[in-house]
Amino acid sequence: MKKTLRFILGDQLNHKHSWFQEKNEDVIYVMAETQQETSYVKHHIQKVVAFFLSMRNFAEELQKEGHQVIYYQIDDKNNEQDLPSNLNKIIQQEQIEHFEYLYPDEYRLDIKLKTFCNQLDISSKAYDSEHFYTKREDIEKFFEGKKEMTMEYFYRDMRKKHGIMMLDDKKPEGGNWNYDKSNRKKWTGKPGIPEAKTFDKNIEQVLEQLKTMDVKTMGRIDKDNFPWPTSREECLEVLDYFCKNLLIHFGDYEDALHTDQKFLFHSRLSFAMNSKMLSPKEVIETTLDYYYEHKEDIDISQIEGFVRQILGWREFMRGIYWKEMPGYKSKNELENTNKLPDFYWTGETDMNCLKHAVNQSLDDAYAHHIQRLMILGNFALLTMTDPDEVDAWYLGVYIDAIEWVELTNTRGMSQFADGGIVATKPYVSSGSYINKMGNYCKSCKYSVSKKEGEDACPFNNLYWNFLYEKQEHFKNNQRMNMMMSLLKKMNKDTLDNHINRSKEIIKNPSKF
Repeated sequence: MKKTLRFILGDQLNHKHSWFQEKNEDVIYVMAETQQETSYVKHHIQKVVAFFLSMRNFAEELQKEGHQVIYYQIDDKNNEQDLPSNLNKIIQQEQIEHFEYLYPDEYRLDIKLKTFCNQLDISSKAYDSEHFYTKREDIEKFFEGKKEMTMEYFYRDMRKKHGIMMLDDKKPEGGNWNYDKSNRKKWTGKPGIPEAKTFDKNIEQVLEQLKTMDVKTMGRIDKDNFPWPTSREECLEVLDYFCKNLLIHFGDYEDALHTDQKFLFHSRLSFAMNSKMLSPKEVIETTLDYYYEHKEDIDISQIEGFVRQILGWREFMRGIYWKEMPGYKSKNELENTNKLPDFYWTGETDMNCLKHAVNQSLDDAYAHHIQRLMILGNFALLTMTDPDEVDAWYLGVYIDAIEWVELTNTRGMSQFADGGIVATKPYVSSGSYINKMGNYCKSCKYSVSKKEGEDACPFNNLYWNFLYEKQEHFKNNQRMNMMMSLLKKMNKDTLDNHINRSKEIIKNPSKF
């Protein structure tokens, strides 16, 4: 075998990959923490720390197993701080004859590595990351010739294809494919929610290195309480904890919101999966095994809601990303150009739902999907914020945000900037939905029941103003017909009030 250099990215920490199953003295693995990756967007400090610790643990495990590893920490004097420079230097120093890498899950890095290989004077080869259920191009093939790409049909096909929760090759367990209607309960204090699984670890060295290298970050961090799993062993502990303590009520309160409970029954496995320390297959198989052993206690709606998020939504979003890039990143169907409000960076607002969701994001580098979609994303869309600004914030603030999953969820699902590729209608609402799903409104300065006046919920004004401003975009959207009809019937003075107050909110959002 030629002397080979294999490159591993920070989100390719897959211990089970076929690369690592046998030792070869002619193979050297290389990993690096670079300012190129810390600076292409401003990341949450917990995100940077979590990835660096996870990468270091992964490299250490490889070395323990007898693999040769070159690892550059962020402050290493040999670190050139960008991918091509580091690789070129090592190829020369180690007299490498062949270069290999795993397909990246980000278009930017895919192009960078292809370009790098094209400029090499040695042979090169790319391999599958062996993580996802699907290949990059599977979505495009599945929906070929169809007018719309509906996730539900893809999800059902995945269930059949992989024999997941099926009675036979056609019938789903329980008689229904989807129990989404059972996943919309409001949590009011019961059942009790177990404490989130956390870990004790020393992160002072990483923080000092980031400070020395002047790595610009966002968000907050408690150096004495860093909660995220950063090794395969810890990730498996989080999975086990979810099965034993949270799965039983996961589906019921999947969409719930509460001031006293940040995590409710959510697994918080997304970082473990998006860094590839856990695979979707083992997460689904482990949770299903636990469900089947405890069917007398756990309703099918709990497990189906969880499986759908991973087997359906996660794989679907990745497929859309690869099908639509690179053009997807610049889509702005609704022509929104406003600046993202400053309070997304500070949490300083009187709107209680936004105050909680933003501060949780800044404190924990995490918010669950309804907080991201129906509070943070909803407000950004209703205030007609430039999707570039929304993307940059979401990609930076969340610990699990890697572009393949962030972009489709934000620009597509949340901001409707793709014009309906991901969602058939914009996910916007007045304050009533937020009130229906949680208790944020009870302790808010603004009244969710009021439509007009200085103390009315700003979401109520912004919602109707948005429909008014964007009505031309929605005139042929059947799913918007009812709301467009109500808009046309609205009293002119009422509508003018919504429009005028919305202008004030959009101009000075930090006053609210």
